[in-house]
Amino acid sequence: METVEAGHDDVIGWFEHVSENACKVQSETLRRILELNSGVEYLRKWLGTVDVEKMDDYTLETLFTSLVPIVSHADLDPYIQRIADGETSPLLTQEPITVLSLSSGTTEGRQKYVPFTRHSAQTTLQIFRLSAAYRSRFYPIREGGRILEFIYAGKEFKTLGGLTVGTATTHYYASEEFKTKQETTKSFTCSPQEVISGGDFGQCTYCHLLLGLHYSSQVEFVASAFSYTIVQAFSFFEEIWREICADIKEGNLSSRITLPKMRKAVLTLIRPNPSLASHIEEVCTELESNLGWLGLIPKLWPNAKFISSIMTGSMLPYLNKLRHYAGGLPLVSADYGSTESWIGVNVDPNLPPEDVSFAVIPTFSYFEFIPLYRRQNQSDICSDGDFVEEKPVPLSQVKLGQEYELVLTTFTGLYRYRLGDVVEVTGFHKGTPKLSFIYRRKLILTINIDKNTEKDLQRVVDKASQLLSQTTRAEVVDFTSHADVIARPGHYVIYWEIRGEAEDKALEECCREMDTAFVDYGYVVSRRMNSIGPLELRVVERGTFGKVAERCVGKCGGLNQFKTPRCTTNSVMLNILDDSTIKRFRSSAYV
Repeated sequence: METVEAGHDDVIGWFEHVSENACKVQSETLRRILELNSGVEYLRKWLGTVDVEKMDDYTLETLFTSLVPIVSHADLDPYIQRIADGETSPLLTQEPITVLSLSSGTTEGRQKYVPFTRHSAQTTLQIFRLSAAYRSRFYPIREGGRILEFIYAGKEFKTLGGLTVGTATTHYYASEEFKTKQETTKSFTCSPQEVISGGDFGQCTYCHLLLGLHYSSQVEFVASAFSYTIVQAFSFFEEIWREICADIKEGNLSSRITLPKMRKAVLTLIRPNPSLASHIEEVCTELESNLGWLGLIPKLWPNAKFISSIMTGSMLPYLNKLRHYAGGLPLVSADYGSTESWIGVNVDPNLPPEDVSFAVIPTFSYFEFIPLYRRQNQSDICSDGDFVEEKPVPLSQVKLGQEYELVLTTFTGLYRYRLGDVVEVTGFHKGTPKLSFIYRRKLILTINIDKNTEKDLQRVVDKASQLLSQTTRAEVVDFTSHADVIARPGHYVIYWEIRGEAEDKALEECCREMDTAFVDYGYVVSRRMNSIGPLELRVVERGTFGKVAERCVGKCGGLNQFKTPRCTTNSVMLNILDDSTIKRFRSSAYV
């Protein structure tokens, strides 16, 4: 344990130093990126043949930000596509790119290729070490313990030019850095690689649960990329726990596991354990009969110290259910990043997820911030419909309480790249800003002058779901929304998947509750004038959002990479939702 603590002190000491000198470190980071990639086609287009090494930091930053334009993925896509097609000349990076990542399908409603290099895996290892070090200050764990980790590596495929494509998590779980992470943090996942990379969500989840219970006394914490995945896993457990008990009792594996490599790997690890099976059966019978599965996690994993996953942004709606399963165990929000780059670390893991912000790591990328101001009236002119924008500022000039859109320049060939994330500066850690994720731009409900963010939608759904749980024995499992601008007048459509039985009268009231809960003045005025029609609630059949995830991720994706978009215009997703709709209700408010 002393060795582990020393390692934690080392990585925290490093971060405290770069945070204290964040402004200087950012200048050095930009210099390193440009020196490493000097002469690539994309930079030559904007910077010509300037000698980066002969410039001082201020001149270099000024030249870079004045000559290189701010871009979206669409601007870089032609270069990335040439790389995917096999072109080997240095287009974006001097280091050859042999692997591409699929970004989450919720960014601009479609999946995109992003360059993935050794640097990507190394920063992932570094942030995991850093995060573990800060967590250990509040929730120390035993050396050699295990993690019940719901992680899934999707299938990879090859591009025309022979490059490997998969999700960033898939690449990471297959990397040497993933093995190194377990060794350096002294925490080992319960499941072998054959389960992680199995490719079938149901079979992988079953084996994660089975092996998690097999090693139950050794499990130090529960984790996944997203809280949604943990909630899904334990919801599944409620249905199949008896099957798992039988497997543990007999040292066997259910016939539902049909993948040969997975079967062989799991059967190698487990042995008949009738006493453990008896204990699990006793606990689950009590949980099912009397407790509604309240406190499932600590009752079955008594040595677990906390639960860790991404819990902010679009994951907030799952917190109530996760807290139900956690039964008092601390929920620790994981760090802030994207497929394009890691951004910030949670230096306050003791705070509840709703209050978490992330300290920017100034060595990972060069960060710029576009100041955003909410539109006051329709006459405002801005580059996007939701905000007035100002010129981007460097990390050294961000202001407390201001909202920004993040712009990244990365070691992997993205230059002044608009990430689309809206963040608020909530404080500072030494000299580096702490960011709270607000929402992703372009995923906003709007018909005309109304502007409702993901947070607004979440608050509205929370109010209505509380009403549902108070008046029925049903609960909202998942949801999304769509601004129907084709109908006249346009109106909001909210899709619910619910668990349990709810009478139509109760659902009608929930529909009305949501309509009146939107407090944006543009929405209220438009509803009163009927320039926006009554909100529509569509209830979809059970399992619909699972179908959406499978379809949107596709054959190559990992389901733990998928995040249900809270607002969508994706025609494939909308077709699945509409085909699965079993009930429709229109609000009676504003009549």
